[in-house]
Amino acid sequence: MSKPEYLEIRWHGRGGQGVVTAGKLLAETALGTGQYFQAFPDYGPERMGAPIRAFTRLSSRPITIHSQIEEPNMVLVLDPTLLGSVAVTEGLKADGILLVNTSMTPGEIRDITGFRTGKVVTVDASHIAIEEMGREITNTPMLGAFARATGVFDMEDLAAQLRSWFGKKVSSSVVEANVRALRRAAEELVEG
Repeated sequence: MSKPEYLEIRWHGRGGQGVVTAGKLLAETALGTGQYFQAFPDYGPERMGAPIRAFTRLSSRPITIHSQIEEPNMVLVLDPTLLGSVAVTEGLKADGILLVNTSMTPGEIRDITGFRTGKVVTVDASHIAIEEMGREITNTPMLGAFARATGVFDMEDLAAQLRSWFGKKVSSSVVEANVRALRRAAEELVEG
């Protein structure tokens, strides 16, 4: 993926999976590295388990666009059950990246979504989250996979932001479990 003026990201997940938190965490990491950002949710029915979207826009210059992201450079899908019910690749740029939390291969994801042009990457973030954190909250593993798939952020910048973001909210052991999940997802990313 060539470096666009704006990196526009759309997140798909379900309420309670940390989609909005992941988008905000990514934006705050951008702030810490001197970039400009926007991060905002798009809720449907506001209930646990309902499909939701969130958006993150990153740039090295001030951002003057103030709208939802219709043609993202990247789409992250935190819940693979959405693949059959939500048009997750709608508007995704032809040279974009589709990152899906799944144990399926990138080829299988291409077959399901019909996305044939850009890059498809997968990571079993659910499995990683359960093993490292004891809960299927996939947002931090997906951030690690994002960092590796794009090269936009250094893993240490993301880890530092995670520690800062969660450090005052949860125990240090929970924070470090999230950091392990972040790093492990980057290592286990499958490109195809």
